[in-house]
Amino acid sequence: MSMKLCVMGLGYIGLPTAVMFAQHGLEVVGVDINENVINQLKNRSLHIEEPGLKDRFHSVMNSGKLTVSTVPTEADVYIIAVPTPITKDKEADLSYVISATEAILPFLKKDNLIILESTVPPRTTEDILLPILSQTGYKVGIDLLVSHSPERVLPGRLFEELIENDRIVGGINEESCLKTVFLYKKFVKGNIYMTDAKTAEMVKLIENTYRDVNIALANELAVIGEQLDINIWDAIKLANYHPRVNIHFPGPGVGGHCIAVDPWFIVEKSPETSKLIHLSRTINETAPSRIVNIIEQTVKDIDDPIITLCGLAYKGNIDDVRESPSLVIMSELIKKGYKLKLHDPLVKENFANKYVHFEDAIDNTDCLVFLTRHDGYLKLNLTDYKEKFNHRNVVDTINLLNHEMLQNEGFDTYLVGYNNLEKEEK
Repeated sequence: MSMKLCVMGLGYIGLPTAVMFAQHGLEVVGVDINENVINQLKNRSLHIEEPGLKDRFHSVMNSGKLTVSTVPTEADVYIIAVPTPITKDKEADLSYVISATEAILPFLKKDNLIILESTVPPRTTEDILLPILSQTGYKVGIDLLVSHSPERVLPGRLFEELIENDRIVGGINEESCLKTVFLYKKFVKGNIYMTDAKTAEMVKLIENTYRDVNIALANELAVIGEQLDINIWDAIKLANYHPRVNIHFPGPGVGGHCIAVDPWFIVEKSPETSKLIHLSRTINETAPSRIVNIIEQTVKDIDDPIITLCGLAYKGNIDDVRESPSLVIMSELIKKGYKLKLHDPLVKENFANKYVHFEDAIDNTDCLVFLTRHDGYLKLNLTDYKEKFNHRNVVDTINLLNHEMLQNEGFDTYLVGYNNLEKEEK
């Protein structure tokens, strides 16, 4: 008799996880409270973009190994993979985790395993999940086993990394750890390391906070590069040739559900001590406003300028706009009264003045701004479109373009982390 698994939450992590377990022989029920998502999935249509997901999803749905529903069912294992957004007060919103845990209570039975995959502040498993699960009357740790095993995958390479990456399992006791390891070993080829739940929760936050602090350093160096007339992209690249240096590159800000959110969970739990983490978050959260200022300087002498923003996703080659700095830049420019045209080859959401074709998005534009490093943009030759521009101003926030070539072709280009508009005015 095959093991039955119930996955709570069918987003960017939950759905691929459900598909992966179904591919490896488990009977899987995927649950999401969004009826539109469930109806879409039942009709074999995906609400998220991820390489390899479509074929895998169709295979397990057609075989009957994966079914989807708006309500949970009895199972042997429950995986909670729901969102943990940030509140306006920069604290973790655990309402989805609480609701998902409460939703499975009527279906729990002795010897069930409950795994929390959602990224949460330290002690969430102990302080939030366990009291809810104890309402069943079962002894938690004996009758019900509980673990936290955070996802650590990269969108765009999700299936490869689900299989190949090492994994952390934090159980409330050794038996919880061992049973969770046994489950993930069905497809994980990387090492699986066991620890306690609160350490596993902290590990995930450390991983993303490291990247946030690193990007904050790069964004600060970008400002310094502009002030000192140093191409900071070249400087970082050369610095990274040192065997013990790995500096990230600057950009328009930090997006996604993880890096832009998770550091605040540490600040929430230790506000007086997490000074570097807090400062890094501040630097990265103010980066979009700095890009807005650069754009404004670029078009300040143009009457009623049209600005084209290319790239709405928070990073290249994905369709995810969660916490995207591009949307912050868009909103700030709209509030300031600028006319915008938008383009993104992958993002499906409908935004006002979003164009399907790049050539339509840049038609009569006065300033073209690249915000996301999609492969499609790397292949563009802007000189092929130069007659479509009203003014040939280009702001490159991600070091996408050959600026010397474009300048020779009559473009005025600005590379964030190198060019300094104020210096040029002098």
